[in-house]
Amino acid sequence: MTVLAALVVGLGASLTVPAAAAPPTLKTPFEASNGAAWTTLPEEAAFLGKVAAGSRRVKIDQIGSTVQGRPIQLVQIAEPGPRPAPAVAAGSVVLFICSQHGDEPAGREGCLSRIRDLAFSRDAETVRMLRSTTVLFVPTANPDGRVADTRGNANGVDINRDHIALATLEARAMAKVFKDYKPDIVHDLHEYGTTPPYYTKDVTWLWPRNLNVADRVHDESEKLSRDYARVAVESAGHTSGVYGIWTDPNTGEPIKQTAGDGQERILRNTSGLKHAVGMLLESAVDPKNDAEKADPALNARRRVHSHLVSVDGTLKMARERRAQIELATTLSRNLEPFKSKPIYFGGADNQAPEPDEVLSTPPCGYRLTTPQFQHVRQTLELHDVHSWPVGDGRFVPLAQQARGLIPLLLDAKGQYEITAAERVGTC
Repeated sequence: MTVLAALVVGLGASLTVPAAAAPPTLKTPFEASNGAAWTTLPEEAAFLGKVAAGSRRVKIDQIGSTVQGRPIQLVQIAEPGPRPAPAVAAGSVVLFICSQHGDEPAGREGCLSRIRDLAFSRDAETVRMLRSTTVLFVPTANPDGRVADTRGNANGVDINRDHIALATLEARAMAKVFKDYKPDIVHDLHEYGTTPPYYTKDVTWLWPRNLNVADRVHDESEKLSRDYARVAVESAGHTSGVYGIWTDPNTGEPIKQTAGDGQERILRNTSGLKHAVGMLLESAVDPKNDAEKADPALNARRRVHSHLVSVDGTLKMARERRAQIELATTLSRNLEPFKSKPIYFGGADNQAPEPDEVLSTPPCGYRLTTPQFQHVRQTLELHDVHSWPVGDGRFVPLAQQARGLIPLLLDAKGQYEITAAERVGTC
């Protein structure tokens, strides 16, 4: 199917989640306007209210609020119905984070449409998946930014650069979702600006590159990007490539990297450090041809459609590779933290770290003074970092599930450390 044909049949149609039983009038305002208008926050609330009222599978929780008092919501979808957080965390979990950047609305529209489709689908394969896998959505991760149409939140902070310090209310809300629900797959939906002729793909994707991510989690994440997201969007007629990599328009060979490193404070990397198979996916904002320049709604529909099919690709991987994903995330949580592995404070999977960015002999843990601990206590709790009293301070052992994060949070060599704690011993 060509992109144009897919757009003609309508944004509400699903490529891999057919047989939706939702009332035909239950469309997002974006769909109802045929892409002429983005769904507002009040319209989102009304739409999700109707979905929840009409489907026993759906539960909507407020997980936080913004500086300006707007709710941050989490939508849970499961068959036959929602489960308590501990039961969700014990099973298979897929999490979609939508529109961390408020001026990137297309992913959010895709999320809203797929929430409805999953809530009402009668497709046997989808129902089987929802019996074993809980699907979570944060439909608007940055409500204040969406209202203002700004990248940052109401304080101008880029939320996607705050997943280590957790200084923003929005990042703290997402950290609590990670702590409570322990997602196995995380799909982060964004948009990007093209740079012709080197960087013009309809969709770009990328996995966690941070070198502290467990190998199996890294490899499954790259598979999610290359073998599922790429295949889904390209099968639907969109072009795609690696995020942050410019390519020669004649040969297709990479010539320059402009983004997409191993920076731990970006959700794509933080997700991997928290044991989730993850992916960043971005749709191109700029009009790709004269038709889109003449018709902004056509441009908007193309952007949203690419997110719709990428969501389907992620759900397909959740179905087809559930065993491999659960093995990767289980080993990452329960085995990798107890290995004596080097700690990396720089580098990426495609960039060797500098010698002074590698701690070959890690400490047993870190000692915080009482004032240090009081200053960072809530942040450590949200990251699920455990500690105990020692002398006049606290000891944070490295051998725990948060091992990949702890040095980045507490070591003076960490680029975004929240405090410089004392290294204790060697193990």
